[in-house]
Amino acid sequence: MTPDSGKFAILGRPRRIWAIGAIHGEVERLIALHEHIAARFRPGDRLVYLGNVIGRGPAIGETIDEILDFRRAVLSVSGAMATDLVYLRGAQEEMWQKLLQLQFAPNPGEVLRWMLSQGVDQTLSCYGGRIQDGQAAARTGAVQLTRWTNSLRDAMRARHGHTNLYASLKRAAMTDGGGVLLVSAGLDVTRPLATQGDSFWWNAADFQRIDRPYEGYVRIVRGYDGGGGGVDVGEVTATLDGGCGRGGTLAAGLFEPDGGILDILEV
Repeated sequence: MTPDSGKFAILGRPRRIWAIGAIHGEVERLIALHEHIAARFRPGDRLVYLGNVIGRGPAIGETIDEILDFRRAVLSVSGAMATDLVYLRGAQEEMWQKLLQLQFAPNPGEVLRWMLSQGVDQTLSCYGGRIQDGQAAARTGAVQLTRWTNSLRDAMRARHGHTNLYASLKRAAMTDGGGVLLVSAGLDVTRPLATQGDSFWWNAADFQRIDRPYEGYVRIVRGYDGGGGGVDVGEVTATLDGGCGRGGTLAAGLFEPDGGILDILEV
């Protein structure tokens, strides 16, 4: 079955694949990593951000601005195309989108408390939201919650390119005909690719147990490990999470389209 291009990014047959792990609003590390990549990026390469760009860290808005600036720099190179850059949905992006629809949640106060415990407060602050206002709106009802979430949407629209970036998020990315599959955090190997749903950003527990190709993909790459196991490379898998946003490094990998690993970077 051909993956739905509306939900998945089809990378075609790239020269090489750059993959950036969870950033979590650590803009200075991202700037340093972008400098390394810029010096080596070539036409025919692809660049995939593996989700969790936002949340936890101190500079959410600046991080997205840096990604947008780097996109413009890449696209200024002769031969580069817009489809060379891909952005995956991670747990933080999923929570943010759900927070913007909080008025539809059956228990909005509980949902908001859980999201805050997972680090969404930094993203909320980036767009001018106050925790106490959200909590008060959750107690008041759907009308007040709608006004509050609409104010957050307005703040997003006021920052050039932010809304478009969130709207472009994909569930996973893959090369043609097998090779490399890139996800945010997890994969349920007992289910087909098309039915994974939110397994891509929540089902992380069994990732390192994957020991054989999945649907023809011989290298499965993720950018976030909720268990904090650090950068790890297995026979089939690769985890690019140095703990950025949690006191660690920002990690990235450079892969051949057949799954070979050319380099692992940490800044």
